Amino acid sequence: MLRRTFLASAAAVAAAPKRTPVAAIITCYFRNSHADVFIGNIFRGFHWEGKRHESEIEIPAMYLEQTPATDIGVAEAAKNGVVRKATVAEAIVPGVKGVLLIGEHGDYPDNAKGQKLYPRYELMEKIVAEYRRSGRSLPLFHDKHFSTEWKKAKQMYDWSRELKFPLIAGTSITLTWRRPALELDYDVPLKRAVGYFYGGREAYGYHGIEAYQSMVERRRGGETGVEWVQSLDGADVWNWTKANPWARNLLEEAMRHDDSVKSGSLEDVVKQPMLFLIGYRSGLQGVMYMLNGMTQQAGFAAEIEGKADPVACSMITQWGRPWSHGNGLSYYVERTMVEGREFYPPERTLLATGITEAIMDSAYQGGKRAATPHLDVRYRAQRESLFMKGPLPPYDKVRR
Repeated sequence: MLRRTFLASAAAVAAAPKRTPVAAIITCYFRNSHADVFIGNIFRGFHWEGKRHESEIEIPAMYLEQTPATDIGVAEAAKNGVVRKATVAEAIVPGVKGVLLIGEHGDYPDNAKGQKLYPRYELMEKIVAEYRRSGRSLPLFHDKHFSTEWKKAKQMYDWSRELKFPLIAGTSITLTWRRPALELDYDVPLKRAVGYFYGGREAYGYHGIEAYQSMVERRRGGETGVEWVQSLDGADVWNWTKANPWARNLLEEAMRHDDSVKSGSLEDVVKQPMLFLIGYRSGLQGVMYMLNGMTQQAGFAAEIEGKADPVACSMITQWGRPWSHGNGLSYYVERTMVEGREFYPPERTLLATGITEAIMDSAYQGGKRAATPHLDVRYRAQRESLFMKGPLPPYDKVRR
């Protein structure tokens, strides 16, 4: 009996798939934080294409910069056999095949424009220093936009090109479910496009900007950069919209697919509207609304040359655990670490970072148009959009 039990256990161990080890560099880890969502998906698995998916990566070592009273990172590390290290370099232990950088949340100062000064640049600088020291350039995941400053953001991107490591970055909204499952044609003859989201100007505005960018980057000729941006607030939003009725028509078309939209008119429900205008070098007029109080989703609509009717979709966010709209990003982070290649262009996140910084500058200057000659970012989108297409998994309020 003992021999049979031993042999069965040995067979189970042998059958277990080998997982790819990666290091985790984290600013702050509390319940429902970005670290909890993404690292939690590694520890606990997640839904992918309608069924449970056990992560193919594991975390042998972690650097945790802050541990407030709400911290769960220390306990989660201990529970899952993760060794906490005192420095970034020490966390990149021998044998790891990639690095996860989650520089979101924590007690950090704000600048005069209201941007939270997360040490994303400083943490990546330490990661790159260890890459140089060890001679190992490993795939890197960078959560959200690169930095509050263009110079730092550009340097972070340039490090990946210089050292030739695969870089996956940005928001989960580009990979979440779309209702309906809108896939714009590659080299689509895009005439006009409108997007929307909700939340604060930078922390959430960035998500909306990159989600919008993930759609318009597929236009004919590819992405060629941005000449200027402008941030409007309050009555200026509705005045611009009244002068551009096509934008209102596309906005309402997008909102038809959003099951979180509140009843009532936009002007009555949205007390503090924001509007981001983006002047693309290609001539496209970018339009991104921030509609706090009206919605908890993202949306997009566009006019296409040769089509009588606009195309539109909502981009679903799951408000509550397990925050499954992050599963698409979790999956492609995993694939990047396992396969050592990029699945979509990090230039998208670089451009969205630059647009976000310029939006903050425009708002700080009272809504003046901000010229962006530095945003000469050119790239082509990947052929397939990669957003999730399986069924939405159920909420799980007692996941742990």
